[in-house]
Amino acid sequence: MAPSQAHAHIPFVPPRTVVLIGLMGAGKTSIGKRLATRLHLPFVDADHEIERAAGCTIQEIFDRYGEAGFRDGERRVIARLLDQPVQVLSTGGGAFMDPITRALIRDKGLSVWLRADLDLLVHRTARRDHRPLLRQGDPREVLRSLMEKRYPVYAEADLTVDSDDSPPDVTTDRVVAALRDHLTPPDARRASP
Repeated sequence: MAPSQAHAHIPFVPPRTVVLIGLMGAGKTSIGKRLATRLHLPFVDADHEIERAAGCTIQEIFDRYGEAGFRDGERRVIARLLDQPVQVLSTGGGAFMDPITRALIRDKGLSVWLRADLDLLVHRTARRDHRPLLRQGDPREVLRSLMEKRYPVYAEADLTVDSDDSPPDVTTDRVVAALRDHLTPPDARRASP
């Protein structure tokens, strides 16, 4: 067993908020809640905070103000959340695409891209119909197009962890191990048993 896996169960507190990014269906909420429990940190879903601040649903924000209006509100909410104590923050799929939001996350957070393949995303998002972007055509083609546009930008995240059809706890273990490896100085890694 690798040192990072052997110590994955030992809690540690990251120095900055862990920000989960990725496409809808990648598991940001599911993994985020488990990660927060594992790290003894609060979990916050940026989309829920945006709805709370706006007093309406994401779909209603899109309908009333368009995507540009939504992104503006999203940017302000994420900036506020990043100024709070360390937490696990799940963001909407487009948040990291905004250059200002991306810079805020880079400066104040630790970004983790939950990377998933197209088939898995189609399967997971087919269960729900509350995603505004998937109402704009064939969901598989919409997701494929989003992957082409967003994956090169998501690749700028501090860490990349594959989200597959493994149980959520397995993916959470991968995130904890990646965080631990990223945050452990190389000298300390060599010294661990």
